[in-house]
Amino acid sequence: MTDLSLIRNFAIIAHIDHGKSTLADRMIEYCGGLTAREMTEQVLDSMDIEKERGITIKAQTVRLNYKAKNGKTYQLNLMDTPGHVDFSYEVSRSLASCEGSVLVVDATQGVEAQTLANVYLAIDNNHEILPVLNKVDLPSADAEKVKQQIEDVIGLDASNAIETSGKTGFGVPELLEAIVEKLPAPQGDKDKPLKALLIDSWYDSYLGVIILVRIHDGVLKKKTNIRMMSNGATYLVDKVGIFTPKMQDVEALYPGEVGFITASIKSVSDTSVGDTITDNKAPCDAPLEGFKPSVPVVFCSIFPTDSSQYDALKDALAKLKLNDASIDYTNENSEALGLGFRCGFLGLLHMEIIEERIGREFDLDIITTAPSVAYKIHLSDGTDMMLHNPADMPDLSIVRSIEEPMVKATILVPDNYLGAVLKLCTERRGEQVELTYVGSRAMVVYNIPLNEIVFDFYDRLKSITSGYASFDYELTGYQESDLVKVQILINEEPVDALAFLTHRSEAEARGRQICERLKDLIPRHLFKIPIQAAIGGRIVARETISALRKDVTAKCYGGDVTRKRKLLDKQKKGKQRMRQFGKVEVPQSAFIEALRIGDD
Repeated sequence: MTDLSLIRNFAIIAHIDHGKSTLADRMIEYCGGLTAREMTEQVLDSMDIEKERGITIKAQTVRLNYKAKNGKTYQLNLMDTPGHVDFSYEVSRSLASCEGSVLVVDATQGVEAQTLANVYLAIDNNHEILPVLNKVDLPSADAEKVKQQIEDVIGLDASNAIETSGKTGFGVPELLEAIVEKLPAPQGDKDKPLKALLIDSWYDSYLGVIILVRIHDGVLKKKTNIRMMSNGATYLVDKVGIFTPKMQDVEALYPGEVGFITASIKSVSDTSVGDTITDNKAPCDAPLEGFKPSVPVVFCSIFPTDSSQYDALKDALAKLKLNDASIDYTNENSEALGLGFRCGFLGLLHMEIIEERIGREFDLDIITTAPSVAYKIHLSDGTDMMLHNPADMPDLSIVRSIEEPMVKATILVPDNYLGAVLKLCTERRGEQVELTYVGSRAMVVYNIPLNEIVFDFYDRLKSITSGYASFDYELTGYQESDLVKVQILINEEPVDALAFLTHRSEAEARGRQICERLKDLIPRHLFKIPIQAAIGGRIVARETISALRKDVTAKCYGGDVTRKRKLLDKQKKGKQRMRQFGKVEVPQSAFIEALRIGDD
């Protein structure tokens, strides 16, 4: 057993692209976790999609042995966390299992919105924070200015911030020394009953469910009969190990240590993240304070392009849920698109990643409807309901009020783009909370409806600020709003997949926009097709697709005009009947194109 005073558990936190994973690579290399031949770039990013996009999606852990200048060998448990706002849930899990955080700030870009969000998460967990300036080898790096920014914006003393370069390995020895000297050692008692925090779980096709744990008290050995405190399920541990970052079996895990166990568990849903694991025979008194479960904020429906692939899509979602417990899905049936699933995600990037993984890992072609958010509906009989799909909106006569989710958005932007950002936020029904300056950059805080930012807000923000703005948001609750459901009718038949909820002031414009798009996207039929946008019983926009016309008089040559008239009248009656009973074929690509409102 390692002496507790020689263990350090810490997370690496930063904004996207500030170099967390690359810095973790250098630390693994320096401590000899992998040989030079085994090293790859971003070694802790195990998914192909993480390597291609250069982002971290899943928090990863690794144990390193570091021989310090004082001659002692320390055990360092490092957690590499994601930087993107959608995966802040992964960050909060990692922070709950550590005592300290290494805050990485890019010396060329300075403090960004996500840097702030992650620091506040670390402070909430009572962490000791160690500031590190990365990328100091770049010509545009300005270490002094960024140190000042850290002090001004976050309020951390950055005078002794360590300067490093994840690319060249400069400053890594000094960083490891500082981790050993400045970050606190964990607390724990091996003689107390077993108490371990379940940090993460994922599915392995050979070993079943692998659980990542942090031991607080007691000892976790093979053949221990463990109990999950949230649901009382019991299992027999058959493998105990650590990541170096390769999997390595050990005899036991002691207080303060982070490692993994397997116990022939078949489903990840049995291992809820944040749960406390204890010994079934000698349980601990009270569970550890877990952390809030992830709450999906963006919803969309996923359908297979070929309806015979419904079962394959169901299997794909079940397998993805094994490795990502934050996906939520339920069955759904749409008249236009057939059988599919209504899925909940942590944000737009999370949604995009899952869609890409379904296509890539399971070779399925899918259609997704426009993303929407969950609304709270108060009915006149005093009951409340959550609305995830606009098509399920109850009749307005029984609705007392509708509340929509609100977020507090923090945007850091260079001064010269401030006007464009304020205009964008106001257009999206945002209310300004505060505006402060950090050097030449403005920090704007707005209350904005989540509905207004899930679709294309981030893309618009990046384009109007030439990519210089950084953006972070947190949910603040629900607020009553004047929302209406806009229904799209094609040939007087409502199409569920195109229904949406929006603010009354924008309903007409958006309805007109979708009608105009559909006019270009739906092929002409042998009869006239009206496309209408309706709010309740009131039509607010209409476009008409004219009919294809067959020349029925081609066989008439010469003779009396009444013969032609007779044929044309017969065609006219046929068209009226056709319009009554004819079915409009809407190509599936039209659904997606019609909903891309933000592309204009």
